[in-house]
This record gives sequence, C-alpha cells and structure tokens, in this order.
Amino acid sequence: MKDHIALMRPKQYLKNCFVFAPLFFAMPIDHPELLIRSLLAFLVFSITASAVYILNDYGDIETDRLHPKKKFRPLAAGKVSGISALFLSAGLLLTSVAICLAFLNTQVLALILLYLVINVIYTLKLKHISLIDIFIISTGFVIRLFVGSYASGLDLSYSIILMTFLLSLFLAFAKRRDDVLILMETGHKMRKNISGYNLEFIDSAMSMVSSIILVAYIMYTISPEIIAKHHTDKLYLTSVFVILGILRYKQITLINKNSGVPTEILMKDKFIQLSIAFWITSFLLIKYAARWFI
Repeated sequence: MKDHIALMRPKQYLKNCFVFAPLFFAMPIDHPELLIRSLLAFLVFSITASAVYILNDYGDIETDRLHPKKKFRPLAAGKVSGISALFLSAGLLLTSVAICLAFLNTQVLALILLYLVINVIYTLKLKHISLIDIFIISTGFVIRLFVGSYASGLDLSYSIILMTFLLSLFLAFAKRRDDVLILMETGHKMRKNISGYNLEFIDSAMSMVSSIILVAYIMYTISPEIIAKHHTDKLYLTSVFVILGILRYKQITLINKNSGVPTEILMKDKFIQLSIAFWITSFLLIKYAARWFI
C-alpha cells in the first residue's frame, strides 16, 4: 500500500495549487461556496495527475533505473508491478470522472480529459522533442488555472494566464538543467531529447523568461483594470517578494545545482517559503487595508 501511494506522487499535488489562483485573485469573500468548488477541483486534478504520473512512470521504467533519484520510484525499483500500476491509474481516472459528473461540471471534465490526452501523447512522443516537452508541461499548468476558473465560475485575466505559463516554463528549464548536469557527470541520458539542451542555452532561456515574468507581474499590478478591481494602486509593492523568490530559485539552480524536483525545493527551502508567504500576506494586506499604505 505504501508503494502504491508513493507511485501516486502526493508530494506533487503542490503543483495543483494553481487551481486556487482564480479564487485568490478574485477573492470573493462573500461566496464561501466557491472555496468548496475549488477544493473539489483541486481533488479532481490531483487524482487525475496521479493517474498521469503512473502512466508516465510506466513508460519510463528503463530510463528511470539509470537516474540517481528516479531509480527509487516504485515501478523502477520493482516494488510495484506494471499491471498493478495500470489498474491503479485506471481506477484513479474513473474516480476523477465520477467526481466531475457528480459535483462539478462538464467544462471541468472536458479539461481533465484534455489534460489526460495531452499527457498520453506527451508520454508516447512529445517528451522526446526538445522545447516541445517543456511547453507541454507549461500548458498543463495553464489547464490547472482553467480547471479552477470553470469550477468556481470566476474569470481569469490574460496576465495571470501568461505569468503562469512563463513561471512553469522557468521551472521546467531549471529541471532540464538538472538532467544536463547528470549527463555531464555520468554520461547517462535521462531523456532522449537532452541533446537539444545545454547549460548555456538553458541559462540564457531562464534569464529571458524570468525577466519577462517580472515585467509582466509589475505591469499587471499597475494596470488600470487591476487597480480598479482591487481598489488600490499599491499592489506593485508585492513585486519585491516575487523578485526575491525568482532570484532565490535561480541561486538554487545555478549555484547549488539542485533544481531537479521543484516541489521538493518549495517544500524544503525556507527562503522561498517565506518569499511566498510574504507575497500572499502583503497582497492581502494591501487589498484589504490599502489605506495603511497611502
């Protein structure tokens, strides 16, 4: 049972918090039922993501056995059989569909199925094509946003969609950097497409993407639409914590050379945790106590 739970990668559920982004940026405190629907959306996407992780691990058994960390995954280590893993994946997918039909709506179900189809194609073919692979990963984060939006009935701004795509692209590049380092140190290719990346390319891409993220966020906070929506023109102050968070992640990636598992970094690095906590706190304080900052 323990190995089957590990196979579902519950630690990766942290990524699915993007489902709550529409709720956070809209902050409809007078409609608590939207939180319940967002929580259901989070549950549905987490279950679906687990099913996809299992399919991906099933297709990567041989390459994972060569990876210094992934070789300990249940399928690669032989702790869970392939048939058992596939049955678990199918059961998770059926559960996800049932929850959508019973408590959410067909739009969320359609997005869940789209996410599944994209990831099946990714597992079979697209993950072997450099650049396309990380763009597919980033698309998955945007789908998370729309799942939260359709579940809660809250609109998404173009800026949030763009920043989410770029942030996930930044994290994906950092992850590929870790694969390049493993290739340089061991001579083992963790991915067939790794020859399409090198340190110079990834470092320049990360710098470019991180710069665009920061500009996009600042432009978002000072846009007339957002100022009118949140009734304050002081949200730009929160950009300090966004800058700190991104710089810290680049420090971990470029200096510590430890960017293979983004969720582990977010769960263990106190600096990033504090940056996120202060960003959320400052955002809420400025929105609801804007007069303190005038």
